Amino acid sequence: MSDATKPDPSDEAPAVEEPLVLEYEFDAPPAKVWRAVTIPELRERWLPDCDLVGAEPESSIPGEEVRYRLRDSEPPFRESQVIFRIEPNVSGGTRFRIIQHACTKLPKPANSNCCVMRAAA
Repeated sequence: MSDATKPDPSDEAPAVEEPLVLEYEFDAPPAKVWRAVTIPELRERWLPDCDLVGAEPESSIPGEEVRYRLRDSEPPFRESQVIFRIEPNVSGGTRFRIIQHACTKLPKPANSNCCVMRAAA
């Protein structure tokens, strides 16, 4: 019999599903769209603080990308990361991408078959 143990699946990194990607074209210039996603008073109109883990972005590249952490009220995803990417389009407007990465830990099966170390009697 071997004393080797398998790693506990609950210690593994969360499973990451394919991101949800939405893309929009706006007539507004990129600077105007950037203000709408980064100025709290403007952002609050369409992405309320109560849906965010924190009102401040996790990171940003000024004028191009901003990342927020979202808190979902319903399972299966309690938190996710949303990325807003902004770039000029050929007509002088804005290409706006919303990329949402939902992360969740996989449930630990009841019959995980993990070895339990026991002291010799």
